[in-house]
Amino acid sequence: MNLARRSRGARRHGRTVACVVGALGALALVNHLVARKAEHRHPPEGSFVEVDGVRLHYSDRGTGSPVVLIHGNMVTGDDYNTSGVAELLLKTHRVIIFDRPGFGYSDRPRGRMWTARDQAELLHKAFRALGIERPAVVGHSWGAIVALALAERHPADTAGLVLLSGYYFWTLRPDVLLVVPGAIPIVGDMLRYTVSPLFGWLMMPLLKRVLFSPAPVPARFQEEYSPAMALRPSQIRATSIDGALMIPGALGLRASYEALSMPVVIIAGEGDKVVFKRSAARLHAEITGSDLQIVPGAGHMVHHLAARQVAAAVEAVTVASLKRVAADRRPSAEV
Repeated sequence: MNLARRSRGARRHGRTVACVVGALGALALVNHLVARKAEHRHPPEGSFVEVDGVRLHYSDRGTGSPVVLIHGNMVTGDDYNTSGVAELLLKTHRVIIFDRPGFGYSDRPRGRMWTARDQAELLHKAFRALGIERPAVVGHSWGAIVALALAERHPADTAGLVLLSGYYFWTLRPDVLLVVPGAIPIVGDMLRYTVSPLFGWLMMPLLKRVLFSPAPVPARFQEEYSPAMALRPSQIRATSIDGALMIPGALGLRASYEALSMPVVIIAGEGDKVVFKRSAARLHAEITGSDLQIVPGAGHMVHHLAARQVAAAVEAVTVASLKRVAADRRPSAEV
């Protein structure tokens, strides 16, 4: 009797395991097909450059003084097109937009931490490969940390910074707990190929509202943003790892803020619920001569609501940088 019950229990357990494995396999197949369909509908529209064995996707348009745009998490470089910022800058600038490693169509090789400094170094080498000299650098959210790391390591090659909704100082971040599992080797691989995309699809409407609140989600973002691209396993990996590295990134850069001497404009949404505006005010206090602009009614995606203000900030740091260069080259008066 006991042996029979044990045998029936083992068979039930085996069927349960088989059903779970089958369901996860089906989810992985569906997620793979959805990802491929998303890439078919949204093919790469820019070019590629290989730096240190990493294939980076970028666009390079326009003429004039260079401006480099660095995006945040959940989106790709195309977010600057959707917001209208790139369109405004293209009137007078050469505009270069990179997909950060792992986002869009840029590679993110394993075996590297891909901290903000690592990403900044990769972009700096890409500047040299593409002939980009002393650009003004715009960074949004996680991209703002990369922009700061770039300015810290290569101040002579950075004309100025426009920082949007950045996470500049360590604070408690409960949202990090949501992304850490996806950053764990093996476990993260299993999650992002199976249940993570499903969870992402369920959470996406709420996430978009939080990102834009208190403003509504713009119609153009609703139309052009592709959740399917963002929820590909490869991009979930990049988003998860960057989320886990957010606090260490801010801690690592904290001591270098006051040493920055290039023109810096800091823009934040008054109602930002992802990174509160006090972080921007604190950075403004750390960087001598920086300009702080708080946008009423805007949330974390401040550049979508204030594209013209962002473009004006780029013009301001560009003009200020040119004046500094001219002053440095001017021969000193003879005594």
